[in-house]
Amino acid sequence: MANTHPRWKLAKKILTGLFFVAVIVLLVIYARKVNWDDVYKVIVNYNRFVVLTAAALVIVSYLVYGCYDLIGRAYCGHKLAKRQVMLVSFICYAFNLTLSTWVGGVAMRYRLYSRLGLDSATITRIFSLSIATNWLGYILLAGVIFSAGLVPIPGGWFIGETTLRLIGAALLVLVVFYLWACAFSKRRRWKVKGQTLQLPSLRMALFQFAVSCANWLVMGTIIWLLLGRDAGYPMVLGVLLISSIAGVIIHIPAGIGVLEAVFVALLGGENLSHGTIIAALLAYRVLYFILPLLLALVLYLGLESRAKHMRHKNEQKLQKS
Repeated sequence: MANTHPRWKLAKKILTGLFFVAVIVLLVIYARKVNWDDVYKVIVNYNRFVVLTAAALVIVSYLVYGCYDLIGRAYCGHKLAKRQVMLVSFICYAFNLTLSTWVGGVAMRYRLYSRLGLDSATITRIFSLSIATNWLGYILLAGVIFSAGLVPIPGGWFIGETTLRLIGAALLVLVVFYLWACAFSKRRRWKVKGQTLQLPSLRMALFQFAVSCANWLVMGTIIWLLLGRDAGYPMVLGVLLISSIAGVIIHIPAGIGVLEAVFVALLGGENLSHGTIIAALLAYRVLYFILPLLLALVLYLGLESRAKHMRHKNEQKLQKS
């Protein structure tokens, strides 16, 4: 063991260096895809009250998202301070939105939580519950909106209104099944690739739905406000839900181009010009993606510099408890 220990330390340093390089490369790629002249024009010319209201809702959304990892804290029973959990959650969410789930959701979570003292099994459970929480709210809202036919589908699109209604109904069935399983399933644990995953209680499942739905609703409200409230809110939310799943399927970091294409196809018409939609979505990207990412980058570097000290304090607290 004594001979392998220095090699392991060297390997960790190399992997850490590669991780930093990968993050920097992805940030540069993303920055090159952004039209910064348009970003500046949108910031300068947009209605200030609308922008401030939307910015406040962005803060609300990120705080609500932080509750996902707080649910994970209760689910796993780990003792990291809530403020540390919220900090990690914010950083991971900002990177996740911009650079992909694998960087922000997976790699960044493993990196930061392990630096703060959590083992890989616990981190896997936190990540799994966070992903599940996010999509549970999506499934419920999409089920209601799609099955109710609140999103008008243009002729010749790749999916028809009837098909979308059937998808919505199927999603609602999934919601009922999940709640039933959490309440009544006798089997509560599964082994997946050596990791133990456990069904949450019904109470925790309901809380998952509540916070996730709240986050998606706030995101929809931000875009609705930036569009000048010229389209119905349920319609805007429905289009956001469709564009989100399209972005996941196509797998482009930050969904660049996908969000705009879906919104223009489904909302472009008499009430909303293409220019209005593009301007609103650009403002949305600035407020919800770019500014939080810049803050997350600063916080990430600060957390990396203090992680060893924070881990030591966490271990001392565990020894005393």
